[in-house]
Amino acid sequence: MLHAELLAQLPLFDTLAPEDLQALADRMTVRQYDAAETVFAKDDAGSSMYIVLSGAVRIFLPGGAAGEPPVVLKDARTGEYFGELSLFDDKPRSASVAATVETALLELTRADFSAHLSTSKNAALAILAEMAERLRETNALLSQRAARDRVKEFEESLSWSQKLADKVAELNGSWAFILFLLSLSVVWAVANKVLANPFDDYPFQFYNLALAILVALQGPLIVMSQNRQSSKDRATAETDFRVNLKNELGIETLLREVGALRAETNTRFENLERSQQSERLRAGAPTKQPGGPFGHP
Repeated sequence: MLHAELLAQLPLFDTLAPEDLQALADRMTVRQYDAAETVFAKDDAGSSMYIVLSGAVRIFLPGGAAGEPPVVLKDARTGEYFGELSLFDDKPRSASVAATVETALLELTRADFSAHLSTSKNAALAILAEMAERLRETNALLSQRAARDRVKEFEESLSWSQKLADKVAELNGSWAFILFLLSLSVVWAVANKVLANPFDDYPFQFYNLALAILVALQGPLIVMSQNRQSSKDRATAETDFRVNLKNELGIETLLREVGALRAETNTRFENLERSQQSERLRAGAPTKQPGGPFGHP
């Protein structure tokens, strides 16, 4: 597969024109890695993104100093990419990456990416549009209510036949149904033994036929109910994921705001301290020496 075609399959570049894709592909460099060789480590300076051309890499968080095993985040294979945020900032790497087999990676550096965007207005607008779309999706996720009763919504959307199947499956898994069948069997057998003209002589063929039909109908109804329960579980898991993601984004926002508040507070304290020191100097008062009341340690 051509490098330009590989770029066209990535969400970050799929809106670029073919000439822009080819220009970026020409700037990319193929890097070869042996099995277990490190591509980059956590907290390294990030300056490029990578696309798996062949082989596979493992993205993981290193273990702690107490011999804790690493936490595997993802196994990236042919056609997948990682490190794309390094094209836009110079923050340290948030995870480590190592090749699991002999691997070839396509590397696109921030310098080459920026150089192309500076010469191609359309490419820059396409990348900005893609980033704006991601930001809109994030804002929509933050603005909407993530916590929802998906089970209740799912049950309200069921048809009467689906609700009937769920009720039948619920009844089949209860002691009431077991006791009902036992009681019916005893009454049926006693009635056919006591009556002068039994309607179903031993071995109760009609009753056995009715039980066989009942069992044949129970199977599909139970399977239908189980499939709907699986759909409910998937809907609940999706809601949990959205709630956790929204909480994570909210915590990151709070951390940024607290960090900005801390930096602003420190700046204000420094300005206040410099102002007080200037006033003491203008008033001729001796400045306080570190170490003790007389300036001696």
